[in-house]
Amino acid sequence: MQKEKSDQFYKWIVLLIVIIGTFMAVLDSSIVNIAIAKMMTVFGVSVADAQWIITSYSLVMGAVIPLTGYLTDRFGSKTMYIFALAAFTVGSFLCGISWNNDVMIISRVIQGLGGGMIMPLGMAILYTTFPVEERGMALGFWGISAMAAPTIGPTLGGYIIEYVNWRLIFTLNIPIGIIGVLLSWILLKPSKNKVNNPFDYIGFISSAVGLVFILYVLGEGTVDWSEIKNVVMMVIGVFSFIIFIINELTHPNPLMDLRVFKYIPFSVSMVISTFTTMAMFGVVFIMPLFLQNIRGYTPIQTGLIMLPSAVVMGIMMPISGRIGDKFGAKPLVITGSIITAGATYLLSGINMDTSIEKITLLLVLRSFGLGVSMMPASTEGMNSVPHHLISRATAINSTVRQIANSVSITMLVGIMNTHQQLSFARYAEQINEFNFQAFSFLNNVAQMFTQRGLPAELSSQAAKAALYSIISQRSFISGVSATLFVSSIMGLVCIPVALFFKKHKKEPEKPKVEKNEELAELVVEMCEGEII
Repeated sequence: MQKEKSDQFYKWIVLLIVIIGTFMAVLDSSIVNIAIAKMMTVFGVSVADAQWIITSYSLVMGAVIPLTGYLTDRFGSKTMYIFALAAFTVGSFLCGISWNNDVMIISRVIQGLGGGMIMPLGMAILYTTFPVEERGMALGFWGISAMAAPTIGPTLGGYIIEYVNWRLIFTLNIPIGIIGVLLSWILLKPSKNKVNNPFDYIGFISSAVGLVFILYVLGEGTVDWSEIKNVVMMVIGVFSFIIFIINELTHPNPLMDLRVFKYIPFSVSMVISTFTTMAMFGVVFIMPLFLQNIRGYTPIQTGLIMLPSAVVMGIMMPISGRIGDKFGAKPLVITGSIITAGATYLLSGINMDTSIEKITLLLVLRSFGLGVSMMPASTEGMNSVPHHLISRATAINSTVRQIANSVSITMLVGIMNTHQQLSFARYAEQINEFNFQAFSFLNNVAQMFTQRGLPAELSSQAAKAALYSIISQRSFISGVSATLFVSSIMGLVCIPVALFFKKHKKEPEKPKVEKNEELAELVVEMCEGEII
């Protein structure tokens, strides 16, 4: 009885340690975005130079994630998790004291080195610590930090920049990181079985080149395919990925064992994870643009509008994870996807007259659907993977999410800009001398400016500028609506995919198997002379 209580306490301590690291790493990915303008002023650099502060972090994360599985097998999850937290903390300290843009970029590289490893390592630690029947709930609590942090980031970052000091967005990580390192060193149990396989050099080089090149191009938001640099980098990236896939499927000790995709639930969960991640991060990126550029809200106000949705998602993830442990992922994923798609579709109808209460309600409803579906799908997939492949599967999981995040933002921003341009052209061609409403509007506005003392010629120009502003605004809203509509379709895609999950079955004999495994380990130890 005492041992059961001790084991239960240990599991929740491990969960706390993993949440600390994951929250820091994911939060930092979003909180820095809002500080770019401030750093441009402090360091005296252009947008292109400052963009590398964000890009360097994302590229290093993308390159190091595939390496995590091998390093975990080689050195153990405890050692690597401590290293990841320490690297992230040191990088945060260096970011906090950076005196120019170059030093900041180097510091972000160090920070990204640790940040890229934290999430897959955290997942691997949880899967090896919690039994199958508790993994959904554990991942649900972990998901609060992994999924809610991107929404909280802009609010927290806006407050820090406006009322405190921008360097605090980095230095805040230092005491938290130190606590995480100490708790990990003292409390985490070392891995029992470490594997010393030959290093897959071709797999590492091809994955690093592929991810870095592709994420670099997609990380620019709207990709200008007329630039030869983007085309060449994308071709090299795709070609490297092809080499990577062929190598991983034929290598005896692959860096990322793609053979885990032969487990159908894992493959299904990766497809669902891709579309839910794209749907989530796309809207997280698009909505602040609408609220700030069109509705005129400040970053802090925008963050507060989106905060309730983050809270709801955080509440639902552990609940849905627990329910998924009992009843399986299929009903939850289908239900959550329907809610997500429906709420996003209704959100696509927003305009200047939509009340902020309605927008907040739809965002909350959408987050509720995501919170219901995301963790059960991930848990169902990972539970199908054999124990010795967990570290490789979590690395693949994190890589897929990283790529889906970049692809979603690039794709949705491209859709928004394209639809915005088409809408602007359609509105503009209607503005002519035969359009009575436009002609009347220009005359009335021009008269208003004239009555205020503006010369007739300037009044006419001001009236045209006002009409241009209205057309631009409506075109932007049209682009946002089209983008949200596409996001709703992403939610619908998950419904037929979820049908491939098998019906959930309880396994009453599981405790016996676990006891037999413990007995087998005891016999092995006795035979090796470790007890006798």
